[in-house]
Amino acid sequence: MDEYRLNILNKSNAEINRLQLLSAFFDDEIIYKIFLRTQVIHQLFSNNEDLEIEKLDLFHLQFTDSVIALLRKIKKSNEKNVALIYDEIDLNEALIDKISASLDDKNKFTQDRQKQTLKVNQSLRRLYNNLSDLSTDFPFSKNINVFSAKYANDYYFDLTAEQLSQLVDYQGKNVYSNAYAVIEKKLMGRLCKFDFRTEFHLGLKSGELIIEV
Repeated sequence: MDEYRLNILNKSNAEINRLQLLSAFFDDEIIYKIFLRTQVIHQLFSNNEDLEIEKLDLFHLQFTDSVIALLRKIKKSNEKNVALIYDEIDLNEALIDKISASLDDKNKFTQDRQKQTLKVNQSLRRLYNNLSDLSTDFPFSKNINVFSAKYANDYYFDLTAEQLSQLVDYQGKNVYSNAYAVIEKKLMGRLCKFDFRTEFHLGLKSGELIIEV
């Protein structure tokens, strides 16, 4: 077999291999039949040296190359669409993860808020006992400030210094006080009435100072 003929047959094999890959990608019966018929034509020229090998080259030039170009164009378009779908899936997964994390944070906040409420209730009860007994014991629960340190940035509302001043303003005759706390007399009375059961509704912050309502 002369080199010229061999080169055309090798080139034909390369075309068939490309067509086979595209056929596998699309997994379509029509494209697979085109691949099979192209193989048959190739074998016809390969097994019969009397046929003009240029006609095989012309066949690929006029037909196979056009089919491959069209299939590649469709494949590229499909891959772009697939890429967009995967991007959207990744985005949705990221959003789901973010929402899940947010829900986990909120659930944790709710649990910690309940613990904080219990600490505050216990602290208020001890403060009442201290005021009644004139005790100098520290009334507040251990780590009572951990909750605000953890959640103030995300969950507490900002106050101006003026607003804070108005909220904590009081007249001495209306409060009980000791070395650790100042509490309004009417508020202490209501706390006693309801057995020191309170609920955390919201947090406020102004600089380093915090208020829990």
